[in-house]
Amino acid sequence: MTRREPLTGPSVWTGPEMKASRRWIRDLDPAALTTLDAALARVRHLPWAEVTRANFPLPGLEALFDDIRDELEDGCGMVKLRGVPVDRYGEDDLRRLYFGLGVHVGMPVFQNRRGELMRAIRDEGAEVGRRYGQIETKSGETPFLSSYARTLTNGRLRFHTDRTDVVALLCVRQAAAGGISKICSTPAIHNALLRHRPDLLDTLFQDFWRSRHGEETDDPAVVYPLPIFGVEAAKFTSHYSLTYIEAAEMAPGVPKLSAAQREAIDRLMALAEELCFEMTLDPGDIQFLNSHVTYHGRTPFTDDATSGRNRLLLRLWLTMPNNRPLPAGHEVLWRAIAAGAPRGGIGQVPA
Repeated sequence: MTRREPLTGPSVWTGPEMKASRRWIRDLDPAALTTLDAALARVRHLPWAEVTRANFPLPGLEALFDDIRDELEDGCGMVKLRGVPVDRYGEDDLRRLYFGLGVHVGMPVFQNRRGELMRAIRDEGAEVGRRYGQIETKSGETPFLSSYARTLTNGRLRFHTDRTDVVALLCVRQAAAGGISKICSTPAIHNALLRHRPDLLDTLFQDFWRSRHGEETDDPAVVYPLPIFGVEAAKFTSHYSLTYIEAAEMAPGVPKLSAAQREAIDRLMALAEELCFEMTLDPGDIQFLNSHVTYHGRTPFTDDATSGRNRLLLRLWLTMPNNRPLPAGHEVLWRAIAAGAPRGGIGQVPA
C-alpha cells in the first residue's frame, strides 16, 4: 500500500462548513454594473463569440477577477458571483455580457466537437440521446445516454467533473421545482478514504478505462485509461464521470471493473453525498467551480413554462492562467499538463 499524506488547505471542506461560510460569495456592486453596461455598448454590433478582453474592457474590476481566480485555484475551489441583472438584457446581449465576463476570468474552451464555446443548459426533451449521443441497449430497454445528453434533460445528474479547469454557470431562469446544485470537495473525499479505507484510496490512483462517447466521437469503443485521483507537485486533481466509465465497460475488449474498483466508486459516491454542499442558483448568479478539487451534481427539476419558470443556465468552460500542474499521463485527456498551460475542452474533429 502506498504511503499517502492528508491533503491540507482551504480546498478541504465539508458541506456544513461551506454553508456557514461566505468566503465563496462575491457581489457585483452598482459601479461594476455600470462598467459592464459600458463594455456591452461597445460590442453590440459583434457576435458574442467575438467578444475579447480588448474590446470588452472592464476597468476597475481587475481585483475582483484576480480574487476569483485565487479563490478557485488556491482557496475553496468555488465562487458564486451574484448580481448580473439578467432581466435587463435580451439573450444576445446577455451572451455578450457573460462571455465578456468569462474572458476576463479565463479562456473559454470547446464544450463539444462542434466547436461550441457557450452552451444553453435546459431540458431539451426526449430526443436528446439521438441528438447528442446514446448507446442502444437490449430491445425494449432505455438507451444509455451520453454524459452530454444527460445534461440536457431534467433528470438528476450524478457527481462528476467537466473536462475543463473551471466550469461557469450563469443562471438566467430557475425551474419551478428542483434543479439544486450539489458540490463536494474532492480533497475531503481523499482524506476520508485515507482515514477509513486507504486500500480504496490506492485503487482510485490507478487507471480506470473511460470512453470518449459523446465527446470526440459517437463510437463508445474509443477508450483511454486514466486514474480518478492524482497528485503533482503537492497539487491534487480528480477527473471523474461514472457515465464514461460505464460506457467504456460496454466496449469490446475493455476489462470490466474489478471488485475493488466497484467498491472504490461506490464509496466515492457515498462520501460525495455525505460531504456535499447544496447551492441554490438564483437568476443573475454565476457559479464558478474548479474541476480539479470539486465534483458537482444536480437534483431533478420540473419546469413550468407558463409561469416563466423553465430552467435556463448558460455554461462556459474556462482554462485558467493560474491552473495547477497535472501528473504525467494526464495528457491523454488534457493535452497539456504544465502549470499555466491552456488545456482542456473537447478536441475538434474535422468534418
